[in-house]
Amino acid sequence: MSQVSLTFPDGSVRTYDAGTTGREVAESISKSLAKKSVAIAIDGTVRDLSDPVVDGQIEIVTRTDPRALELIRHDAAHVMAEAVQELWPGTQVTIGPVIENGFYYDFAKAEPFTPDDLPKIEKRMKEIIQRNKPFTKEVWPRNKAREVFAAKGEAYKVELVDAIPEDQDLKIYYQGDWFDLCRGPHMASTGQIGTAFKLMKVAGAYWRGDSNNVMLTRIYGTAFAEQEQLDNYLHILAEAEKRDHRKLGREMDLFHFQEEGPGVVFWHGKGWRMFQTLTSYMRRRLAGTYEEVNAPQVLDASLWETSGHWGWYQENMFAVKSAYAFTHPKDEGADNRVFALKPMNCPGHVQIFKHGLKSYRELPIRLAEFGLVHRYEASGALHGLMRVRGFTQDDAHVFCTDEQMAAECLRINDLILSVYEDFGFEEVVVKLSTRPEKRVGTDDLWDRAESVMTDVLKTIEEQSGGRIKTGILPGEGAFYGPKFEYTLKDAIGREWQCGTTQVDFNLPERFGAFYIDANSEKQQPVMIHRAICGSMERFLGILIENFAGHMPLWFAPTQVVVATITSDADDYGREVAEQLRDAGLQVETDFRNEKINYKVREHSVTKVPVIIVCGKKEAEENSVNIRRLGSQAQTSMTLEEAIRSLAEEATPPDLRRRAALRKRPA
Repeated sequence: MSQVSLTFPDGSVRTYDAGTTGREVAESISKSLAKKSVAIAIDGTVRDLSDPVVDGQIEIVTRTDPRALELIRHDAAHVMAEAVQELWPGTQVTIGPVIENGFYYDFAKAEPFTPDDLPKIEKRMKEIIQRNKPFTKEVWPRNKAREVFAAKGEAYKVELVDAIPEDQDLKIYYQGDWFDLCRGPHMASTGQIGTAFKLMKVAGAYWRGDSNNVMLTRIYGTAFAEQEQLDNYLHILAEAEKRDHRKLGREMDLFHFQEEGPGVVFWHGKGWRMFQTLTSYMRRRLAGTYEEVNAPQVLDASLWETSGHWGWYQENMFAVKSAYAFTHPKDEGADNRVFALKPMNCPGHVQIFKHGLKSYRELPIRLAEFGLVHRYEASGALHGLMRVRGFTQDDAHVFCTDEQMAAECLRINDLILSVYEDFGFEEVVVKLSTRPEKRVGTDDLWDRAESVMTDVLKTIEEQSGGRIKTGILPGEGAFYGPKFEYTLKDAIGREWQCGTTQVDFNLPERFGAFYIDANSEKQQPVMIHRAICGSMERFLGILIENFAGHMPLWFAPTQVVVATITSDADDYGREVAEQLRDAGLQVETDFRNEKINYKVREHSVTKVPVIIVCGKKEAEENSVNIRRLGSQAQTSMTLEEAIRSLAEEATPPDLRRRAALRKRPA
């Protein structure tokens, strides 16, 4: 009998008779391992325990292995489908894949499911899991599969059978008597799924995603290896719902969206104050090292052809013509050209760099812009401030020599990390994205840039003492050069990719940008793209959700509300508000004839950080009562103390550092 050679994770090699299954291999190591195993992996590919092993590197996959999570969710989808058909005979099952954070299954049912049906399905799923029926696999001829599913009234399964290429096996997986068409793999039995699962919601979905097809009902679910993991996930979802920036944006009166302007923000007064606070902060951080510029919003399409965006990025761009061009379509003059709303600022910055001769002595030249850009996003992908069609980039481009590239990348890194720290983000991951398959530039250029950026990445990790995590994203670089991607972790553990540093070989060459070197010869500069917030709108959305609307005092759109207990204190309240404004605070007053507790509750909903309460007693003593958002406690202090304390707290962190440096002894 022929033999199969298997290499185990510890490097040992064993031989087995051909036809030996993964389960039998696990049993040959130990009975306890076989009991815990749910699958095997041969050369990294996960397979059923019942599959015969083949030559290669083998791993026994247990239920606690991260790779088992996909199997748990896949099996849970099958069990959900069985539960549905037991509860509602005649319901057709279509497809049920694993997705990020869970799974779904689409069903064809005369009456669509409702959320009220989910607890019934969950209960039946637990019963099926309790039966602990084995998953068994059969390979059927195509004709048999068509006949069996047609006889069961499963028209969608018949269509799926017909869509499977002729050269692929047609696999059927049983769990007891119930079976489904599936590529696999599956765990050994339904009991290995466990009970750490939950059905999340019901939605409509067109068959095969085509709006011309029939509407099906989709049930979403999630599953984990342990109940604690499920509980943590549900807690994060609940927190995320409470923190949703769209909900908080309404409550805090910051912004809105409407159909006449899909994907563009209507900023209200308070929201625009936040936007301007962020912009002002960023401007101060750039002062002295960057030159702020502004490139045109609308440029002739020929410039975007030169840059390469018309070819690489056209489907995401907005093309425009003048009204004259539409009313005079036959006029081929200069006023009938095609223009584009800029999707990015870089080509404009190259034009500014090119204007006038540049010497190596002037480099690096750093150009920054808070540039409004427009990019087409499908309407279904739009999501509040997080995904829009019009947004502002805190964009910058550094033109430098090859020798200056590493130092500039490190300078940018220090700035990015410092900004994130000012906003309370201390868990940051920096990853280097390397050359993609489709790219511009020679391999020598890529080798040089990736070598420099790899060294910079090591320095970033070393300088942070390991606090900043780093990694590599192979093949994820831009078509024009490698890049760093900065990912933040927020207060509830979600990750957001924000900042980038990108080396560009493409634009300087395409536009013929150059500087004069020490030998009076033309040299192409290195162009480094840099963004810290990325999209200012998206960064604000992240901040709102991170702080759950409880913004730091220096960043809050309304920092203080002065509220009076009785009308006798109104004049004193006006005096308090005026002195607070003179100290630089954003102040509103509330002198309405309402109970103070009502006023406090109302302003708490709009997330005002500080409410100053003034009554007759405070007016007589020239004092105030301070209530903080989220706290029932009250603090009494003199008006002078309150103003000094609040003004200091409302000072942005960068200005606080600057003041501390001025006070430092020489």
